[in-house]
Amino acid sequence: MTLRKWFHLFWTTLVLGMVVSTGIGLILQFSDKEFSVMGLSAVGFNLVNMILGGATISVLSQMGFFAYLIVRFIAVGIIRSKTVWDLLQLAVVIVVLIDLVYLRKTNFETSESLFGYFILPLIVLAISIGVSYWKVKLTNRNAFIPTLFFMSAVTVLEAVPALKLDNAASSLFMLAPLFVCNAWQILTLHKIVENKKS
Repeated sequence: MTLRKWFHLFWTTLVLGMVVSTGIGLILQFSDKEFSVMGLSAVGFNLVNMILGGATISVLSQMGFFAYLIVRFIAVGIIRSKTVWDLLQLAVVIVVLIDLVYLRKTNFETSESLFGYFILPLIVLAISIGVSYWKVKLTNRNAFIPTLFFMSAVTVLEAVPALKLDNAASSLFMLAPLFVCNAWQILTLHKIVENKKS
């Protein structure tokens, strides 16, 4: 990876985060008059905050991406068996999705049925599987489980601040840019690290 390629990844991810969060924020702003970003409810103020919020979310996404790459590098060095490493990642994905149901149900005592708490984990899983299949088409079948792990477990971990609020608008405002930024980074990783022999 060269500095030029990393710089390109950084700025494209930053722009994607700002565009997606602004788009989602404007949709939420005009569909729900009570929606506000950082306590400011006027559209002009919110527009600036949506852009800044998107930039912040994209930087959070990039931090999570590079943290995942470092953890993966260390884990592959310690755990020599690819099968064991893949099974470990799948186990973490399952635990994260179950916790997304269980912890939200126990922390937010509402009259909502248990089925309502399964919607978000199912959406996360569906998007993660879709991106994983796309990554397999771009590279090879060995990329499925790492992509699934990154798109589900890491994205949920990055979205914890919004998930703590138990507010659909806040979750959507944070998860949409996170999914787009994470998908962009994982889908372009093979282009960035490929070694071209001259």
